[in-house]
Amino acid sequence: MSTAGAMPQQSETTGGTIIQIEHLHKIYMLGEVEVHALRGVSLSVSAGEFVAIMGASGSGKSTFMNVLGCLDKPTKGTYLLEGIDVGQLSRDELATIRNNKIGFVFQGFNLLSRTSALENAELPLFYTSLSPKVRKERAIEALNLVGLGDRIDHYPNQLSGGQQQRVAIARALVNTPSIILADEPTGNLDSRTSVEVMEIFQSLNEKGITVVLVTHEPDIADYTKRQVIFRDGKIRSDRTNEKPKNAAEFRRTLPEIDAEEEAA
Repeated sequence: MSTAGAMPQQSETTGGTIIQIEHLHKIYMLGEVEVHALRGVSLSVSAGEFVAIMGASGSGKSTFMNVLGCLDKPTKGTYLLEGIDVGQLSRDELATIRNNKIGFVFQGFNLLSRTSALENAELPLFYTSLSPKVRKERAIEALNLVGLGDRIDHYPNQLSGGQQQRVAIARALVNTPSIILADEPTGNLDSRTSVEVMEIFQSLNEKGITVVLVTHEPDIADYTKRQVIFRDGKIRSDRTNEKPKNAAEFRRTLPEIDAEEEAA
């Protein structure tokens, strides 16, 4: 599998800080009980990084990703995204940030079943002022980038799991976001297809896209450049991966899987 295209553009802040988290706390109320999901987390991510967020269930990693994705606000602390204090934004302003600066990729793909690959990839652009012609061109470009230019008219039930996830990645790319947040993107995929998806993320990262990926699988985290481990609402480890695995090279050592077999 190969990817091509030129849609991703390096942020003007490449090399600088794109995410700045300071003393972040998140407290939920379950009845009268306070649940401290995050306990004073501080983290900085530079533009162009590829970061894995890891940790057991209940460690705080999912809550942290919700805050990063502007899906939830911190109880205390500061979150700056490209210098914007996210905690001070209104609901509408948060929605604008999510649509313009963040691309989301989920474990379950979240594709519309009665909608083609092209239309699924195009969805985020319906919230913009772009013309239908430009929307279509941008969606096709994104699908070409993930190697699905010949599947634009296929529906999800005509695509393998790996192909569906590639549509989801194209949808995340279509607005040329500053950052891609991927939540367990290989969780529903077999081993070979997982490697193919990580190959796409590595290719996008090489083009300058910042990627933050949640995973509980150490072998998936091995493809990233940095690994941050959460436990009990705190960061317990933050280390650089000096020699990330090369997904393209590793894929070539694996046996082929028939697309119909994978879809089944």
